[in-house]
Formats: sequence, structure tokens, C-alpha cells
Amino acid sequence: MTTQSLEYFAMLVQQDDSIPLFEAALSIAQDVYPDLDLDESQTEIDELAARLRQRLPADASNLQKLRVLNHYFYTELGFSGNVNDYYNPDNSYLHRVLHTRRGIPISLAVTYMELARQIDLDVHGISFPGHFLMKLSVQSGQVVLDPFNGTSLSREELEERVEPYILRQEFPDDFQLGAYLSSATPHDILVRMLRNLKALFMQQKRWQHLLTVQERLLILLPHDITERRDRGLAFAHLDCPQAALQDLEAYLAQRPYAMDAAEVQARLPELRDAIDKLN
Repeated sequence: MTTQSLEYFAMLVQQDDSIPLFEAALSIAQDVYPDLDLDESQTEIDELAARLRQRLPADASNLQKLRVLNHYFYTELGFSGNVNDYYNPDNSYLHRVLHTRRGIPISLAVTYMELARQIDLDVHGISFPGHFLMKLSVQSGQVVLDPFNGTSLSREELEERVEPYILRQEFPDDFQLGAYLSSATPHDILVRMLRNLKALFMQQKRWQHLLTVQERLLILLPHDITERRDRGLAFAHLDCPQAALQDLEAYLAQRPYAMDAAEVQARLPELRDAIDKLN
């Protein structure tokens, strides 16, 4: 990760209502692929969109566009979920998704939605529990799609998918499916993509990669003190005691009674000792 790539990301996401989603999501990969040519990947998706437009009549309805896009994306181009290597971080990097035609639901959705945008098809992401979805309004109502394979999901299928999450809530009788089908903003989608990577890197103990993800999350969520705590923990693992101490002390100042406050507090003496040794 370079300061320049972080500044570029910050510039792209500075206006919540006008974030260029595909470009911002694509740039996340610069943390692991510093030599990535963003223009090359943007040109690639633009060329795919140009080929798609040639397949559409000028007066195509939204439903016609959807059918053509689905066939083009999943059948002709061969995009699908990476079921054989689902937890590979490359599934979240759009230039790799474009190359391998494999991804996870959210990266496939961002790629699909960029093609949809370029044919004036207003497809939105849905931050559905457990599995990112897409939706499109048509004359007959709302079509909800699974980005893994492009299949349309019925209300019954959606209720079945959300049921495990509803059962964990205190008042399942208040369940309204519509509450789980609201459109995700580009900001929301980028946060979810980064948190997917965060979970992978924490599990794999890849602290440098985790730190870069935390830096991007804090650009998107500058006031989220738990994300600052997690950046502090990444700094601690990377033997950066001064930066770690600043983040962890800030966390404790805002959350003195947090469930993990004692655990975080216990790390501070070691960090202070490490700073003393550096001085």
C-alpha cells in the first residue's frame, strides 16, 4: 500500500452520493497488487459493456436488458461463484475477478452492476445477511437476483435464506422481508467488501494486509472506534508500538466499559515498554 493509493481511494469516496463504485472497488486491490493498472481493468470492463450494447435493440425494455445481460454475463463470459476456492482473497479483487471469471457474491455483483450501469439498467446491490444480492425494478414488480449464478429468487426462497438470522433476533414476530431488501449504497458495499477481506486476513494472520484494509475502512468510517481499535491491534502485531498505543488508548477513552476493555488495557504496558526501548 502506498500513501498515493490511499489518497486516491479517499478522493473517490469523498462524496457518499456519487462514489464511482466499480473504480473504488477496483482500487482496493492496489494494497496487494501495487503495480495494478487501474485504467487497463477499466478499459476491459468498458469493452465488455460495448459488446453487450451491440446485442440490445434500441427500444429494449428493462426486462429484455436483464435477460440479455444475464445470458452474456453468466453463459457467454462464464462468470460464476468460486465454489472451489471461496476464501481466496483474490475473489474480492475485481481485476482478478475479471481475469478468472470467478468471485464471491459481492465482487460478482459489483462487476455485474457496472455492466448494467453502462446499458442504463438500474441494478442495485442488497446487503442481505450472509450472501450479497442484487435487485431490479421492472413493470411486474421487483426482481431479486443471486450474483453467484444470476438466478431470480422468489419471496419464499428469500424468507428461507433470512430465517437463520431472524431466529437470532429477540422479536422474530416483527419480521418484515422488505427491511432486508433495501438498496445498499456504494459506501455500504465498499465497507462490506473490506470487512470480508478483514475477516480473511485476521484469520490468516496477515497483519500487513489487515492494516491496509483497516486504513481504507477508517477512510470510509472515520468515527468508528472499533475499526480504529482493530487498526491498533494490527499495528501491535507489526511491531509499531507508538501507533498501536495511540489507537488503543483512543478506543479505551471512548469505550471504557467495553466487553474487551480489560483485554485491551492489558496490552498497553507491553506497548509502552516497547516504545521506551525504541527511545
